Amino acid sequence: MANITAAMVKELREMTGAGMMDCKKALGETDGDMDAAVEFLRKNGQAKAEKKAGRIAAEGLCYVVVKDDKTAAVVEVNSETDFVAKNEEFQKFVSAVAEQAVCSDASDIDALLAESWNQDTSKTVKEALVDKIAVIGENLNIRRFEKIVEEEGCVVSYVHGGGRIGVIVDARTDVVNDAVKEALTNLAMQVAALSPKYVSTEDVSEEYKAHEKEILMAQIANDPKMAGKPEKVIEGAVNGRLNKELKEVCLLEQAYVKAEDGKQTVAQYVAQVAKENGANLTIKRFVRFETGEGIEKKVDDFAAEVAAQAGM
Repeated sequence: MANITAAMVKELREMTGAGMMDCKKALGETDGDMDAAVEFLRKNGQAKAEKKAGRIAAEGLCYVVVKDDKTAAVVEVNSETDFVAKNEEFQKFVSAVAEQAVCSDASDIDALLAESWNQDTSKTVKEALVDKIAVIGENLNIRRFEKIVEEEGCVVSYVHGGGRIGVIVDARTDVVNDAVKEALTNLAMQVAALSPKYVSTEDVSEEYKAHEKEILMAQIANDPKMAGKPEKVIEGAVNGRLNKELKEVCLLEQAYVKAEDGKQTVAQYVAQVAKENGANLTIKRFVRFETGEGIEKKVDDFAAEVAAQAGM
């Protein structure tokens, strides 16, 4: 058995771009033969997968799993193209990742990736991902997950656009029946559609308010209609605009989209449902994942590429 040194692992890593532990394993499997180790990595997909890692994965799916109305997890798994996101192989993998997350005690994505893969405990979640990259032929990324456990109520989920948006709503309630769960699902649909940032104004930090006030003050300073207005009037205008903005970013203050008269707020809808079902109902939090949000997508300029290759 060859003595596998750190220098050998480093060399193989530089040659293939594969992970350190993958390189160490490959050298062990091939008795330190560098060429054989490269071939080992290629056959197992690690070297091939690493070459794809520089490509931007901004498409993909969000998926939610709910267990016994008490525990839920939402995951986002990215691919390079929408074509792969519609692939059955990829969709099954995303579903399996969500099942992994809902059963996991991991606190972050690195811990999740290091866990044993539930579908094959001989490998980690990261190794399962690498295998899937090799099979599908695109860079894939398990980008994020969030798990919610609610012991004093229930959780509900909603997935929009075939996996473009995944939502969990967490509620404290002493009554969990079909009517309450339907109402919470309606709120999950509202979260998907209107993308609030907070549950209520009570959750909005003073830092956020101060930042928004600063922006509103700058807007008013550039508004000719407000030129020369008394400070009290300007302050009132700023507060008015801020309150209007908070109604848009806070779920309970939003107009309930399914209200027949268009005037009922979400808070009023929740109170109505609670009264009708004799429940003490409180919306604690929500999670909203949208595929690719915050990822800068690469835009290929084909004409510029041709020009560069032609030396133009």
